Amino acid sequence: MSTGATRAVRLTRWGGPPILTETARPLPRDEGVLIEVEAAGLCRSDLHVIDAGPGALPYRLPFTLGHEVAGRVAQRGPSAVGPAVGERVVVHGPWGCGSCTRCATGAENYCDRRTALDAARVGTGAGLGRDGGMADAMLVPSGRVLVPVGDLAAEQAAPLSDAGLTAYHSVAMIRPAVGEDEGVVVIGVGGLGHLAVQILRATTSARVLAVDVREEAPALADACGAHFGTLLRPDTAAALRSRTGGAGAVAVLDFVGSRSSLELAVAVLRPGGELAVVGSGGGELTVRKPGALPPGTRISLPFWGTRPELEAVVSLARDGLLTVGVEPFGLSQAAEAIARLREGQVRGRAVLTPD
Repeated sequence: MSTGATRAVRLTRWGGPPILTETARPLPRDEGVLIEVEAAGLCRSDLHVIDAGPGALPYRLPFTLGHEVAGRVAQRGPSAVGPAVGERVVVHGPWGCGSCTRCATGAENYCDRRTALDAARVGTGAGLGRDGGMADAMLVPSGRVLVPVGDLAAEQAAPLSDAGLTAYHSVAMIRPAVGEDEGVVVIGVGGLGHLAVQILRATTSARVLAVDVREEAPALADACGAHFGTLLRPDTAAALRSRTGGAGAVAVLDFVGSRSSLELAVAVLRPGGELAVVGSGGGELTVRKPGALPPGTRISLPFWGTRPELEAVVSLARDGLLTVGVEPFGLSQAAEAIARLREGQVRGRAVLTPD
């Protein structure tokens, strides 16, 4: 690598594939902070970005992929705030305007100006139109998007910024409705779902019931603390209802979002229950009254999570209450990692580290 350059996995044309190339090493200005990347997670959202057609997303090419990032502060701009040089951090990936009411509370995932930012085609986060962390180094707009991780391993810390954070945010949205020993169903025990099971066990007294289509999933659910794990079969809805005493689940977290997963969610949800649709599997729900949805159903569409919630996720991990299943790859193996993820062969979360 030449002096002043860094390697990065960049999307240079819609439809991909992304390429590992050499770019100029960024320099932080004003509030900017340069991070030496230690690990970057890979998830299905990256596939959606790679596969998007021209005009489908409000981003300008090229940009570096990667929105789950952990690293060390290497350099700060002259007016930077937050962690000091040398401090190990994880990046809060959804970057809003930084000044609206929601951004001021750390809820940049629900920035009031996000539509305007999209319209301006400036990108709305790490690896989402703005350079992300699948690189040796990464520039963030401000220290406000950094959360210290202490001595937490980078391969564990990086996936917390999306897989862990989105799972935590989804649980937080349904948590007020969950009483002691009430059933909560997790559909999809993958990169997010296996963390949701652990977060439910750590932060609620719910009876956690998990469902997946993969043969190895029930064992993973059990290892994460689920009270019951099963494969998706014709009788799965009945089996889950029986585990709730016949009443149905007080909440369902659907990390798939397909037609079949949503049908299962509706079939097991009790009246007055909570349905959080987290996955983007292309399924649809018809909202009609009366209709298939149980009376009193509340539906949420969680998106990422807030910075205070990321702090809580990091705390759970540092306390040993949250462990990410990781399959490691070197940065130079990015193409292999993407191919394995696309084929459904990654167990837990694929994580890239500079090599």
